[in-house]
Amino acid sequence: MSSSGNLARGQEVRVEERMVQTSALRRLLVRPEMGAAAGSIVVWLFFALVAGSKGFLTMSGTASYLQVAADLGILAVAVALLMIGGEFDLSIGSIIGACGMIIAITAGHFQLHIGLGILLAFLFALLIGWVNGTMVVRTGLPSFIITLGSLFIIRGATIGVTRMTTGRTQVGGIDEAPGFELAQAIFASKLTIAGANFSISILWWLLAAVVATWTLLRTRFGNWIFGVGGDANAARNVGVPVARVKITLFMGTAVAACLVAVLQAVSFTGADVLRGSQQEFYAIIAVVIGGTLLTGGYGSAIGAVLGALIFGMVRQGIVFAGVDADWFQVFLGVMLLVAVLVNRYVRKRAMEARR
Repeated sequence: MSSSGNLARGQEVRVEERMVQTSALRRLLVRPEMGAAAGSIVVWLFFALVAGSKGFLTMSGTASYLQVAADLGILAVAVALLMIGGEFDLSIGSIIGACGMIIAITAGHFQLHIGLGILLAFLFALLIGWVNGTMVVRTGLPSFIITLGSLFIIRGATIGVTRMTTGRTQVGGIDEAPGFELAQAIFASKLTIAGANFSISILWWLLAAVVATWTLLRTRFGNWIFGVGGDANAARNVGVPVARVKITLFMGTAVAACLVAVLQAVSFTGADVLRGSQQEFYAIIAVVIGGTLLTGGYGSAIGAVLGALIFGMVRQGIVFAGVDADWFQVFLGVMLLVAVLVNRYVRKRAMEARR
């Protein structure tokens, strides 16, 4: 072969390599969680500069914002799967309050074994999730409306039953129930690292994230979730059990809410009927910040983890910085709007990349 032929062939190889590299970079940039990854770095750097000398960079400071992120992150991971599947669940905040009170009344008020209270709480959550999912599937009504109704029903019933049973809206004494020591070790223990106490709820959060990510990326059920959220009719036509997928996802968000209730009830040795208020909205915000689209069919559990992390850093960061906590909701609203705009752009680029 002539030298000119070798040169031309070498140029073609280099062009193909650049195209492969560009394609790989493009696929990376349109990943759902990339915006949240960049955002978490920016937020951390901001508070490191503003409040680094005031405790934000210490191990105790890190433990504080990871604790906040963990409680929300457990919810956000489950909500991410549901939103990828094209649905919403506004009842999870009230489920937290109800499940916590089931444990408090069973173990704190009646002094029964705490394991029984926890079991009843999870069974209750599974039932609520099944009812929500079944009503959405059977009626065809928007899940926003169905679960908004559930929110008020569960919250009102929790307040009414608690007052009728105990005469109060706050119930303690869980630490005096049989089996509390074991429950405390599982749900409320601390891990000491470099002199700082990290809550075990962080491990529960990471476990939930690993399971959700594996489900989405490595299982047939994960493919079904994306298919149902992208186009439920098309998914049904190729044999995807749409109803079963949606009901399972609603049960998943309810179980995640119950887990948060257990973690909080055991940690605080009591419960409040209003505990969990607004957590449904915070979870949705964390998921949207993490790159999941409100329209369904696109998102990731990792993005939800990063969204919750950003939430935790902002919530604790403004405290370390000495800013009035009332400004937290301003930060949250701005982050939500920015995230929606970024997600819209990423979605557009993702569609272009598939053509």
